[in-house]
Formats: sequence, C-alpha cells, structure tokens
Amino acid sequence: MTYCVYDIIITSPTYLPHYGTRSLPRPHAYHYKQRRVDRCRGNRPVHTHYPSIATVVADTRDYYNTQAMEYLKLSSGGSMPMVGYGTWQAVDNVLESALNEALESGYRHIDTATAYKNEHVIGKVLNEWITSGKVTRDELFIVTKLPPFKNRPEDLEGCLKKSLEDLQLDYVDMYLVHTPFSVTEGETPAYSGMKIDVSTDHLAIWEMMEKQVTCGRAKAIGLSNFNVKQIQRVLDNCKIKPDNLQVENHLYLQQPELVEFCKSNGIAVTAYSCLGAKGGREVMGFSWTKELPEMLENDVVLSIAEKHGKTAAQVLLRFIVQKGIVVIPKSTNPQRLALNIQIFDFKLDEQDMEALIAQDAGEGGRMMRLQFFAGITDHPEYPFEKSA
Repeated sequence: MTYCVYDIIITSPTYLPHYGTRSLPRPHAYHYKQRRVDRCRGNRPVHTHYPSIATVVADTRDYYNTQAMEYLKLSSGGSMPMVGYGTWQAVDNVLESALNEALESGYRHIDTATAYKNEHVIGKVLNEWITSGKVTRDELFIVTKLPPFKNRPEDLEGCLKKSLEDLQLDYVDMYLVHTPFSVTEGETPAYSGMKIDVSTDHLAIWEMMEKQVTCGRAKAIGLSNFNVKQIQRVLDNCKIKPDNLQVENHLYLQQPELVEFCKSNGIAVTAYSCLGAKGGREVMGFSWTKELPEMLENDVVLSIAEKHGKTAAQVLLRFIVQKGIVVIPKSTNPQRLALNIQIFDFKLDEQDMEALIAQDAGEGGRMMRLQFFAGITDHPEYPFEKSA
C-alpha cells in the first residue's frame, strides 16, 4: 500500500555548495530515547557528551547541504519545495535572525502574508541574500497572501503591489487568497477592530487574481482555508486554476477527503500548523475540541521517532510530506530549524503510516477556526463546521 497522494514529486540537488559528507551527530535520537526512559523512571536528564547546540546546527547544516530537496510539480509548470519556512507570529529582529538561519540551512520556500505584518523584514533579508550573490531570485519560492481585510476585487491589486514593495521583489511565486470571507478594517488592524463583510464575491476576487498572473506579479495563484464547495465554485468559473490550497493539516486533522479532492483537480496542498502550533494556541487562545496530547509528546510519534533515530517533529513532518503534502514549519530555534528540513534521508514504513493515520481526530482536531474575527461564524462563507 502506498500513502503518497501525489505522484509528481521530483528531486533535485540543493542550491548550496558541497561541504563534504562527514557523519552528522545525532543528539536528537538520544533526546527522545532518554526522555522516555527518564519520564518512566522519574529521573532528571543525565549528563551526556554530545556536541553543543552550536556544533549540532553547523554540522546539521553542512550535512543537509549535501542532500536533495524534494519538489512538487505545480499544474502551472513551476516546482514548489516540499519544505518551506513558516513565518506566522515571527516579527522584527527575531525573524531577521531566524530567516538568515533558515536560508543558511537550505530553506528556499518562504511563506508569509500581509496579515503577518512581517513582509518588510523578509524583504530586507531576501534583498541582502540576492544582492550578495548568496542566492538568486530563481532559487527562491516566495508565498504571500491577500488578507481578509483586503479581500475585495477593488483592493486586491494594490495590496499585492504593497506586498511586492515590502518584499523588495518584482513578483511572488505564489499568491493566495488567505480566507474565503472578508472583513472590514476598523480604526486599528487588530482583530477586535474588524467587522464581517458579507459581500464576499469569490468569482470577482478570482478574476482579479488571474490578472496578477497575466501582469507578471504572481507566477501562480491559489487559495487558503477554503472548503471543497468553495474551491469547486472557483474551478467551475476560472480561466486559471488554483495551483495550491493551504490549510490546517497535521496528525490530528488529516482531512483525507479534502486532500483527495485537491489531488484529483491538480491542486497542490500545503499544511500549516503541521507541528501543532503550540505557541499560536497559547497566544491566540484556541485549542482542539477533543482532549488530545501535544503532538510532539504523542506516544505513537515518540515510538516511531525512537525507531528511526529522529525527532518527533521530523516524524510529524515526514508523515505529511510522504503523503505528497507541502509543509511550512516555523521555528526560531537554530537547532530545530536545521533539523526540520532534514527529513529526506528516511522513510516511514507502512506500519508507521497506519499508526499515524489512526491518530486522526477529524474536526475534533481542528485548532484554527478563525474565530478571533468576532462573529465570523455567521459569515455566509465561513468554511468550517460550526461545532465539532
């Protein structure tokens, strides 16, 4: 049995120079084995002689740079790296440092959005890398999104132009409609200052999205947080098909029907919150509707991580990628940044996949219900079940 949803994955050498193939130290294997033992024994972590975090980051980066990234071939002809760097809730100096680390570690797919308010920081870093010759524009895959408070055809083009200005780019590789609903901007751009706009017109918005491709501002266009019915409406009336759907997808919310629908229509799927978005849940106050353990502490995940000598995060990411779904994990920790992209040197077997698939909690595993927009569940284009 195979669990790869798409059969269009291709591999290619990374863009970075060859640094040799010395053995990679693997303290992460110790971490999960020893943590489980210590947890059972009630012991504190014991002293080890594994390398420092700085050494691990450097060695992991050098090791990864000799590996191959995997890509998903888009219907429009482009190729999308299977692992990207997510930037939600990453701002200013923290993001600047983390993005530099990400690029050094081999990330070339960067995911942002107008609503994240960090495009200017990303633009600064990208410009430095491009002008210094460390990377070319063609080697990058940059994604940004039309925010819900600009989700109207008359606002779209100006919004993308502002994104391009902040990103210091002539075009983005993928432009997504962030939500299927619109809100109106209040006195401040805070969620509490917004009201729902029930006049959302997907077809008029999509027609303007198509114009951005024609004008060269976006190489490809897609959707985010749309459901099957909403996607089908766009498909039935478009000139340019959506290339990508970005949705919440992880161990507890696997959405196989939605993924299969996208596959059958040539739409690549990108998973956000693929590691559980613990920080986001704490900041935004949202959670699963079922009682579920933290993904990174799930016993099934830890057991598989121990089996392969990998971190729990690497297993969770590999699980999604092995189904042909793009992942965009976010971290500002240099060690985790480097390890999160190192998932192409092992495969989960059928037993592993079946055990992880069995963890799916359906709608009970959904975290991102977008209810930080007051009254949004009353919007006619609210995409999710109102209760689970």
